[in-house]
Amino acid sequence: MSEQVHNRLAMVRAERKVSRRHLAEAVGAHYQTIGYIERGDYNPSLDLALRIAAFFELPVEALFSLEPFRPLTDEVYGRKPV
Repeated sequence: MSEQVHNRLAMVRAERKVSRRHLAEAVGAHYQTIGYIERGDYNPSLDLALRIAAFFELPVEALFSLEPFRPLTDEVYGRKPV
């Protein structure tokens, strides 16, 4: 059984103004793989997830989760889950 890995990769990449191609080259992946990960069509290996997190200097759990992420505005402004 393969669980979907949720991610905030597109948001972080846009925030940092990093292209898919640049990220892919930096972590040793194909740029299409980055797109597949962002859309949830492909779960990254642990190695790739760790390389991506290291590139952004973030903990891996800030980018990837087995549970859906709460909307960022809820986290920033304190809205409680229903």
